[in-house]
Amino acid sequence: MPVALAMPKLGMTMREGRVVSWPRPVGAPVEKGEVVLVIESEKAEVEIEAPASGVLRHVYVPEGETVPSGTLLAAITATVEEPFDVRAFREQHDRPEGAPAVARPLLVSPARRGTTAPITPAARALARELHVDPARIPGTGPGGRVTREDVEAWAARRQALVPVAEGVALEVPTEGAGDPVMLLPGFGTDVSMFARQIPELAARWRVRGVNPRGVGLSDAPDADAYDVGTAAADVAALLDTPAHVIGASLGAAVALELALALARPALVRSLTLITPFVEAGARLLAVIDAWWRVASEASPEAVARLVLPWMFSADYLADEGRRERTVRGLAATAARVPASTLVRTAAGMRSWSGSRRADLAHVPVPTLVIVAGGDLLTPDGKAVADPGARCRTIPGAAHAVTLEAPAAVADAIRAHLEADS
Repeated sequence: MPVALAMPKLGMTMREGRVVSWPRPVGAPVEKGEVVLVIESEKAEVEIEAPASGVLRHVYVPEGETVPSGTLLAAITATVEEPFDVRAFREQHDRPEGAPAVARPLLVSPARRGTTAPITPAARALARELHVDPARIPGTGPGGRVTREDVEAWAARRQALVPVAEGVALEVPTEGAGDPVMLLPGFGTDVSMFARQIPELAARWRVRGVNPRGVGLSDAPDADAYDVGTAAADVAALLDTPAHVIGASLGAAVALELALALARPALVRSLTLITPFVEAGARLLAVIDAWWRVASEASPEAVARLVLPWMFSADYLADEGRRERTVRGLAATAARVPASTLVRTAAGMRSWSGSRRADLAHVPVPTLVIVAGGDLLTPDGKAVADPGARCRTIPGAAHAVTLEAPAAVADAIRAHLEADS
């Protein structure tokens, strides 16, 4: 019987993958366990092994295309002479998750320029029926048009959202089992920023990533600002047992607020603060302002290229292949964070900045601070470690240290959590 090779789902944040290369040509013999495919997902390349020995009989998705997890990529048959129906096999085994991925160059999003996103009449009618805002739905039709299938997929994924306040529910992907670990992403990002750490942590703990208000599928209530205190309250609403809380950059501010200000500090078992700040510096604020302005006028790729040199070290950026792969990953993330969310989040960050410096001595739980030696945006992260927190410096890495030095970050977090388990 022919064996299917599909786009895998490698972790809770993966929704789609890009076919980078097919090392073996169609018709070539393959051995079980041999690398037959290289994909790009979560800002990294991954080698995929053959699930069975035989012949690479047919490839459904060529190099360079991006497709959802579950999409049929290829078929392996025992021999080249074995009867094989290309179309029937696809109908039987093609099971893409959600809406089809966009397999085209990144375009300027009309919705980001303040105009109406292109949408088919049928999709508009369904969005109205399901009470879904079509402006927040990524379109997969020609020219980025939102289709009826896009609306259906968006509404289906929203059924898994978790309520945190009246009229507000958040996207909280979960993986693993054991004591809870909460992941809080930074400004303009989602939980995919922890994609390289999640498998390590999920092997022992129950990992829950929190996409804050306005990010991804999470609700985006109308407000002048998404303040840090409200974000902390949203996380608290998700907790019913003590959790290890891990925050990066602005997510670290939310984690601090969660431990210091809320009425249920006992729900925080430990803190890990990655590239944190207690007062936003002039450079950080300037980058944030440029971020939301570019997002309101240009494409997700433009946003990615803007923030790239501020987030990664020169050594990291010197590798052209890795740099372009990272741009694609950041652009995919930027597409999930609209400019309106960036504006509200920036306002909340400004109001919080500097408000907790005097309270660092009163953090009530074991705390690890991870700083990046080449961080341009939060260079004073070590100050957050005073007076009693553990501090780990990762030399050479820049602000996006979870992506630039994933293994070092995962090792530091795991050691901290194990010490406090």
